[in-house]
Parts: sequence; structure tokens; C-alpha cells
Amino acid sequence: MRRFLIERDIPAIGDLKGEPLRAGAQKSNDVLRELATEVQWVQSYVTGDKLFCVYLAKNEAVIQEHARRSGFPAHRITEVKRVIDPTTANAS
Repeated sequence: MRRFLIERDIPAIGDLKGEPLRAGAQKSNDVLRELATEVQWVQSYVTGDKLFCVYLAKNEAVIQEHARRSGFPAHRITEVKRVIDPTTANAS
């Protein structure tokens, strides 16, 4: 599967706590179960007005289908080509 970064514009998402976040994650998980082996949610980062999600997926279309079914917008979907970190500086 390929790795994707999904950017979702959701006003005031950073102000949500507890039950609204739990309910959103539960809805997402319900749709992920329906899509079975096509897509996997890795994690999400919540900021003031945006949600940045990391997904593993067969292709971009399945991410768009997850967004449609779950009701969470996918404003930008970008495929991750490679990951670097501080240890990359030591690679030869």
C-alpha cells in the first residue's frame, strides 16, 4: 500500500476534546471496516482549523471514497514519496 497525507479544512477542530473526537474516530473506523483491506488510518494531527491525516491506501480513489462515506472532507491528498528524519544526515 502507498502512504498518503490528507489535509482536511475543519474550522475550530483544534478546540474539540473528548466525545466529539471519539465520535469522529469511531465514524472513521466504521467506514474503514467497510473498505476492508483497501485503506488504513495511521494517525492524525489536529491543529487550529485543520486535520492532517496519514493513511496507507491502495490508491487516492479509496481515500476519496472514505471521505465521502465518513463525511470528513479530504481537501488535499498528497502521496508521500519517501520519509526522512534526523538519521538521514548520517546515511551514506
